[in-house]
Amino acid sequence: MTERKVLIHTENVTRHYRLGDETVKALDGITADIYEGEFLSIMGPSGSGKSTFFNMIGGLDRPTGGKIYMNGEDISKLSERQQAFLRCHNIGYIFQTFNLIPVMSACENVSLPLIFSGVPIDEAEARAAETLASVGLGDRVHHHPFELSGGQQQRVAIARALANRPKVILADEPTGNLDLKTGQEIINLLNRPKEEKGVTILS
Repeated sequence: MTERKVLIHTENVTRHYRLGDETVKALDGITADIYEGEFLSIMGPSGSGKSTFFNMIGGLDRPTGGKIYMNGEDISKLSERQQAFLRCHNIGYIFQTFNLIPVMSACENVSLPLIFSGVPIDEAEARAAETLASVGLGDRVHHHPFELSGGQQQRVAIARALANRPKVILADEPTGNLDLKTGQEIINLLNRPKEEKGVTILS
């Protein structure tokens, strides 16, 4: 039996905010191992710190204390430029509210982060079209977000996260704004990169 590899390790991670005279403990000592190729769902009520934890792992925010390792490297100590590089090349982020740019087509929404990461425009557009087709939107490449249903918009967001061929996908309540049937379709869709490519999924 092959031993599973720890991809992400958090060690006593805290994130505290000041709210007036009060200290809000969004995270208060989180230690966890997340394995390569794992599909891990983090459960908890609204305000329990799930999004904060994702932001720590994704390098969008820094912990007040503790350490976060990815592939053995403490990412909480990286510079902003290094964290941006990490996000561009290793992490795909899926937001509950889709976060698509309304004036851009589906293809442009998916290709834009690739272009920012240094992929040539022609290659970025080709990869975006290919990835959109893989999530069932091959006939919606040139449609804008307002021309798509909620489920289709979330598929665009998934394609955007997959296009940079990440090691980790952070899906922050990806079905929160969807009906039950569409939500199940999105979960099944997220499971594919895990099964086919060993991508680690956190949702």
